[in-house]
Amino acid sequence: MTRRILIVGAGPAGTLLACCLARRGFQVDVYERRPDPRLLDEEESRSINLGLSARGIKALDDIGLMDTLWPLTVPMRGRAIHLPGGGAPFQPYGAHEGEILHSVLRRDLITTLIDHAEAQPGVSFHFRHRLVDLDREAAAVHLAEEGTGAALTVRGDAVIGADGAFSQVRARMQHGLRVDHHQEFLEWGYKELTIPADDGSARTRLEALHVWPGEDALIVAHPNRDNSLTGTLFLPVERFEEIADPEEFFRARFPDAIGLMPHLAKEYAEHPVGHLVSIRTSPWHYRDRVALIGDACHAVYPFYGQGMNASLEDCTVLDRCLGAHPDDLGRAFAEYQRLRKPHTDVLDELSKQNFVELRDRLRSPFHLARKKADLLLARLLPGRWVPLYTMISHTTTPYADALARARRQDAILRWAGVATGAVALAAVRRSTRKGGPRC
Repeated sequence: MTRRILIVGAGPAGTLLACCLARRGFQVDVYERRPDPRLLDEEESRSINLGLSARGIKALDDIGLMDTLWPLTVPMRGRAIHLPGGGAPFQPYGAHEGEILHSVLRRDLITTLIDHAEAQPGVSFHFRHRLVDLDREAAAVHLAEEGTGAALTVRGDAVIGADGAFSQVRARMQHGLRVDHHQEFLEWGYKELTIPADDGSARTRLEALHVWPGEDALIVAHPNRDNSLTGTLFLPVERFEEIADPEEFFRARFPDAIGLMPHLAKEYAEHPVGHLVSIRTSPWHYRDRVALIGDACHAVYPFYGQGMNASLEDCTVLDRCLGAHPDDLGRAFAEYQRLRKPHTDVLDELSKQNFVELRDRLRSPFHLARKKADLLLARLLPGRWVPLYTMISHTTTPYADALARARRQDAILRWAGVATGAVALAAVRRSTRKGGPRC
């Protein structure tokens, strides 16, 4: 008998998982409270940018989708760091040409995924259906149709919560259980801004992630296929209300950015403030009846560009566990959490640390020298020396394994620095004993 999986949430992870489950012969029903994004015009579906890296690319390539997606992406070969005094030095992402990221509009990714999933036998999407309740014992969802309020109850063999950081599936699955749950809001929020094309041409270097660092404000901008860039202004939340004149604020903090944003004042006034949250939680599943993926079980801050990539990688890991335990969903879900959670916990810490790097360290000569040393060693010792950023963004090395290796490499560098200093001191002492220069 064909088993039925109910997925709540038609974001990148929920939709990719539908494709994976369909290949394993499941009947899949995906329920989403929002409208079908393919039916919305561009203004209605105003989209953020996502940075596709190796993990997300592999997950999408595994279902045969990357050939369709490549034309919808823009390569980002490194960071352009905008300095207060002018100039934007370029920092390549990796030591090798292929170590780049790819900017894609979330709307383009989602609509492509939905089209692909709907083409799979046994996959159905149900938009404008809001989760009202979950019966975790029966693997049943109680839904309401947006607009009409019509009630619907659907029973499956299991329910997957792919409904984001504020997951209703998670809340109902964990209710009454012994749960570890840590939710943390960053004191900074964000607004989306636009660097439009200038008569069809890019106003600044296109194939780069543009960063305007600052201790009290930060801008990050991703390129788009139409030669525009989507910028994100990060500020302490209370500062958004305090800034009466955004153009004056930009002239003081980001003088070269204001000329790139002709609609700054209008967008600043009209666009809402977004909030940033990180979540660690456990358990990720209830017996063989309910499981969580993506932000529903491990939301992270966006500063390492790994949130969406990690969510897509979840699908790869869960699919592998289902393949290893085809007749035991509970065992597959438990194995998925065991394999995955230690690494997403590490990603949470790395994402918080990278916020400090983007905000405070990118202009530091010491930080820049360390980055250059890492890239030089990677070129001189290919495969034997791999920078942390390279392992996180350009490989599928599990996050905790990447951090452990990076710490070993850091220890080697520190030892080399101490050893070099000791040799130099010994040479000075020998020179002194022979009547050489004294300090």
